[in-house]
Amino acid sequence: MPTKSQALFAKARRLMPGGVNSPVRAFRAVGGDPVFMASGKGALMTDVDGKSYIDYVLSWGPLIVGHAHPEVVEALTRAVETGTSFGACTPREVELAERIVEAYPSVERVRLVNSGTEATLSALRVARAATGRDKILKFEGCYHGHGDSLLVKAGSGVATLGLPDSPGVPRALAELTVTVPFNDPAALEEAFAAHHHDLAAAIVEPVVGNMGCVPPCSGFLEKLRALTQDQGTVLIFDEVMTGFRVAYGGAQQLYKIDPDMTTLGKIIGGGLPVGAYGGKARLMDLVAPAGPVYQAGTLSGNPLAVAAGLKTLEILRRPGIYQRLDSLTGKLADGLVTEAARVGVPLTVNRSGSMFTAFFTPDSVSDYASAKKADTAAYALFFRSLLESGVYFPPSQFEAAFVSTAHSEGDVAATLQAASIALSGLRP
Repeated sequence: MPTKSQALFAKARRLMPGGVNSPVRAFRAVGGDPVFMASGKGALMTDVDGKSYIDYVLSWGPLIVGHAHPEVVEALTRAVETGTSFGACTPREVELAERIVEAYPSVERVRLVNSGTEATLSALRVARAATGRDKILKFEGCYHGHGDSLLVKAGSGVATLGLPDSPGVPRALAELTVTVPFNDPAALEEAFAAHHHDLAAAIVEPVVGNMGCVPPCSGFLEKLRALTQDQGTVLIFDEVMTGFRVAYGGAQQLYKIDPDMTTLGKIIGGGLPVGAYGGKARLMDLVAPAGPVYQAGTLSGNPLAVAAGLKTLEILRRPGIYQRLDSLTGKLADGLVTEAARVGVPLTVNRSGSMFTAFFTPDSVSDYASAKKADTAAYALFFRSLLESGVYFPPSQFEAAFVSTAHSEGDVAATLQAASIALSGLRP
């Protein structure tokens, strides 16, 4: 007798490509059928068969205060009672813009959109308009959404499924995208020398989350900032994942870098679809109706997403929130390393704040090439054992995991106990 999840997946495969609405949900990288979730509360998700899991995916990052936080639910309830969408200006979208500008000194103007992909595409359009150039520079294994120019040597689901650069991307667009290894200052200098004054923008995840969590090496972001300034290239920090996650002011606060433009998403919608791009006034004033660069969205600034985002940001501003997130995630990351060493399983855990990845490799992971050396088969076995024990990790070696304010010391202890069983099963 199939489980309810298995029955749903069988039906979904007849109706949707691969049975899913986003590729990594299909569990192809870890084996087995995906689990269909019915509800979430705090740090837990419960599937349609009634089994609960300690959740470290958190809707791929945005649920930093956990599932169905009572204050966020209350804010959403109040918002939905006044209307779900207007297609007109609303007071609270101005308030959310104000919160973003306060948190990110590099952002003098901001435009709300509906997704991270929309934010990055729009930021690139502004950069090209501002510079009169066509080429962009990105880093191998960084994922900036599924826009054509950005699917060259991309991370996230592209890396998970082992896909080459996506069919359907015109060669002409691909040729306008220059790729460089992350954390390689020499290769970065070579790229800027080879494309002297041709690069409209350099876009980077300042802490990569889409080949797994890979923080920048010392001086790398500073080198990137210096080269872009020298050649008049717009520096775009893609903080869709790291924004309000690794610090309230994102990775640019951590590393004290002042980018020209920033893209945001995930947390600023509190779990609802949202995105944003912003930056220096001289750039953002090119956006219509202030300027000639056209970008629009009927549901941009949706009142439900704005309400959830504002309440989430309010919670994150409370004293001690980020210190606790950092401490709890550190205990989990250190515990995984200790357990792996105890049973002799090669494991490297990268972490930045409350995002982390356990790579099954004895070597350090600092770029896409080193990430790809991780043992994906070992990760798949680890994942399935954790799932059986009621712990939900990302169904891919190449995706970051997250901790929320709803997670407890008890959740971490239970996770490490499950991990000990899983790692013991991988003993050489």
